[in-house]
Amino acid sequence: MDALATVTYAGTKKNLVESGMVAETPAIAAPSAEDDFWKVTVVLEFPRDTDPFLKSTVKAAEAAIKYHCASVFGGSATEIPIKVDIKTEFKSKPRPEVGKMLPQVKNIIAVSSGKGGVGKSTVSANLAIALARLGYKVGLLDCDIFGPSMPKMFHVEDERPYAVHVDGRDLICPIEAYGIKMLSIGFFVSPDTATLWRGGMATNALKQLIADADWGELDYFILDTPPGTSDIHLTLLQTLAITGAVIVSTPQQVALADARKGIDMYRNEKVNVPILGLVENMAWFTPAELPENKYYIFGKEGCKQLAAEMNVPLLAQIPLVQSICESGDAGEPAATNSETATGLAFINLAQAVVTVVNKRNRELPKTNIVGVK
Repeated sequence: MDALATVTYAGTKKNLVESGMVAETPAIAAPSAEDDFWKVTVVLEFPRDTDPFLKSTVKAAEAAIKYHCASVFGGSATEIPIKVDIKTEFKSKPRPEVGKMLPQVKNIIAVSSGKGGVGKSTVSANLAIALARLGYKVGLLDCDIFGPSMPKMFHVEDERPYAVHVDGRDLICPIEAYGIKMLSIGFFVSPDTATLWRGGMATNALKQLIADADWGELDYFILDTPPGTSDIHLTLLQTLAITGAVIVSTPQQVALADARKGIDMYRNEKVNVPILGLVENMAWFTPAELPENKYYIFGKEGCKQLAAEMNVPLLAQIPLVQSICESGDAGEPAATNSETATGLAFINLAQAVVTVVNKRNRELPKTNIVGVK
């Protein structure tokens, strides 16, 4: 105990004894006929299994015990015949292993696009709200670590998630808005500061938002993925059994070329996530003063043609209307008002998603999690 009192735990800036981390009185066994060394067994209790200071603390404790024994017996720490066995326990239960996360979530939907700027986050937010308005329990995860937008779109930028203790684990409690549970890295970083993280830090943060949050029972868990095909997408595929993907694109050929890449990623034989359908966003422009007029400023029915080519459903064609942008910036997504043309379009999208998900679950086996290599 004297030796352990010399080791500082970085998490509390106090020593292991003061921090209450010595779970049991250390056990000491004298040399025997079978073992010609002293054996010291110590049990240290850490807050959680993902503690960033765990390995360094264990090594420091082992070195301190050997050094202390050397000073007591005389000689150097390398000469004293002593074996230190440090066991670790955790106040919070360990994170569930891959394959057992989110056991109460029925369907996981990845909203994806090969290209940025096509309105994927707008579709994700409005789809989640529309599903909630249809009576389903919905969760929404903003998977864009470097460009989170959901806090702004839901007008909850100032909210800060807090921890709750559930079944022996400390979990993040999602923010609730418009009847859905939501998490985003945007709740934990400054909105005015760039997130300068390497890929490993970003993926670890994403895993925490998935596995260390109190999502509870959900009918639909919407993943708003970042553009392209990146580490984030691989992490999602290696962490969750995704029910299916919804691909968002505008009608223009540049966007459609990238949408094909997004479709190919999910259809890859190692991934094998079903494509639930395509959403053509900004399908046409309709000015507020001429609601019957349609101007195909990004091309006409390009996504509809791609859906036919790829043999997948076209789930919806969402018009480019000024109110969609304004409502998103104001934190009141269009789907909150089903009496408008755009609100009705997102309600119809939600109904189409429910239909294709039910069909997928009837006809196809459950998606397998992609193996880690």
